[in-house]
Amino acid sequence: MGAAVRAQDLISLAHSRQAGDRERLLLAVTDLCDGSPDSRRPEVQSLLDNVFMALVVEAERDIRRALAERLAEADWAPKALVNVLALDEIDIARPIIAKSPLLRDQDLIRLLIEATIEHQIEVARRPALSARVVDAVIDRAEPAVLTALVGNPSAEITEGGMRRLVESSRRIAALRSPLARHPKLTRLLAEQLYGWVGQALRTAIADRFRIDSDALDQAIAEAVRAAQSGQSGEERQVLLSRDGEREEMERRLIAKLEAAGQLRPGYLVRALKERKLSLFENALAALGGFSITDVRSAIDAPSPEPLALACAAVGIDRVVFPTVLSLVRELNAGRPYGSEAGRAILSAFGTPVGVAADHFRQAIAGGASARV
Repeated sequence: MGAAVRAQDLISLAHSRQAGDRERLLLAVTDLCDGSPDSRRPEVQSLLDNVFMALVVEAERDIRRALAERLAEADWAPKALVNVLALDEIDIARPIIAKSPLLRDQDLIRLLIEATIEHQIEVARRPALSARVVDAVIDRAEPAVLTALVGNPSAEITEGGMRRLVESSRRIAALRSPLARHPKLTRLLAEQLYGWVGQALRTAIADRFRIDSDALDQAIAEAVRAAQSGQSGEERQVLLSRDGEREEMERRLIAKLEAAGQLRPGYLVRALKERKLSLFENALAALGGFSITDVRSAIDAPSPEPLALACAAVGIDRVVFPTVLSLVRELNAGRPYGSEAGRAILSAFGTPVGVAADHFRQAIAGGASARV
């Protein structure tokens, strides 16, 4: 009798043209399938595909979110529907990406290619992520997604993958702290990472791997001195000549520091304190992967927001930015103008480094379009 009544209820809901009834039908069918062994039969699966897809198209956002939560761990759910929900708004997609047993490696890689940064971050956080998907994340080299991956201890990161992540940490400061604590970090990679981190992380690495920090610090210092004094006497004479040639020498110096693993955010402040604005510009461009033209546009902008975005993208802390801005203004006739405490500035330092880099490029492009 109860089953008959339930069937009659479903038929009534199916005949109704009210939006609320269609949504109730969707959840009722979900309940029915969840407890039925027949829901896994191929002919039933085919029928469910059609029923669910027809209903989901008209479902409101809250219903889609509730459905995603209900289907996140269901192994009977229609695969096409799971993939549609995985590409939906991130609040809807999140439980599906995190838990669905129906998402295969190729589905997750598709999300890395087609979906938003937020979706890609959820893929990187997925428990027991396979080596194939891990390699796809590393190949794409999106800073925020790489940072999420390094924070996922259950991801299947191979030795080669760890090596690539440590190498990426040279330019992506956010990777360094989680890498220093990662269970798969080897002693050899730890010694490489040691040269790119601050003092607190150096101490942690030295304690964990029993590294002779004094000897390693001396080796790094010698590499830096070699990089900084590697110009010949003739090169140093050229450095003092024309501006364009001086900047070329600065770029060479930065390339040597980068190769030695010593080009870090702190070097930007040092360059400004030494009153070398051009050196600061070239170092910021190298650290962020920006063009020197875009960096100079930020420094000459009518607002400090683009410069804040560039600084956030290379790992400069928000509390350091007022010092950077003040030093830049001293060397650049007061530009960029505006307050360093505005909402946009605070927002810049609240976004992942990869997103800050994208916003920086968009801000510069928008400024250029406005000037045209």
